[in-house]
Amino acid sequence: MRSTAGTVEQALIAPRYLAGGGDPGWVTVPLHRAAGWSYGHDPLMPRVILTSPDRLTQLRVDPDPDDPWWTIRHARDAHQPGWAATFGARTPVEIIAAFTDTLTDPAKPADTVADPYAPLRKAGWDTPRHLYGLASPDGVTCVEHLGTAGRDMWTVETAVIESPTIWRAHFTGSTPAHLISAVTRSLADRTPVARDPGRIPGFGRDRMSVSTRRVPAADVASALERRVSALGARQPTPPAAAPSTHVPPPRRTR
Repeated sequence: MRSTAGTVEQALIAPRYLAGGGDPGWVTVPLHRAAGWSYGHDPLMPRVILTSPDRLTQLRVDPDPDDPWWTIRHARDAHQPGWAATFGARTPVEIIAAFTDTLTDPAKPADTVADPYAPLRKAGWDTPRHLYGLASPDGVTCVEHLGTAGRDMWTVETAVIESPTIWRAHFTGSTPAHLISAVTRSLADRTPVARDPGRIPGFGRDRMSVSTRRVPAADVASALERRVSALGARQPTPPAAAPSTHVPPPRRTR
């Protein structure tokens, strides 16, 4: 970002699904520092692996041009079947973060049978003739629920006519509905997202709105720390250590 006298220039991009990937640390750092996910990976390999404290969920970021870069898998447990979610490399991190922030929220979801289509309908998304789901008003992003119970899948695809698909996301049918709803709420959110002006995506440029602003450099530098603090505050406070009941042995005297 270009810096001048303590300020930097930011680009604000809307719609957010065309903003490009952004900084992966927006997702991975809070998972580790605020939610306690452990990391274990070979530092010589270009991938990140994070595992939840209960060892049931794993996030893998693997820069493979032929596969989704982001994969989140939850193992089957006594309460729910296993599920998986994947996101392409150019998926804006704000959209992935909507999923992981909801996943790690210790509060129970208000509605575990939420309809993922509801936030999109409220934002004016509709169903074109060639689609089984809903498409954004500009026709760039579509969300579909395909298949039958037990063999179903949710898909999100962002594409423009003049270029190949920009990014895709897939959710197995057993993925909790409130997690998919978190993604669709983020998709429907008209709030622009900030990016470095030098890294504005070239794809879909004629479909996006871009404005710039100057902001204090300190605010940009501390944005991730503020995010980590806010998410960490959601976690329950660890119980205080019980007072010691150890009784020291009597002192020996001569």
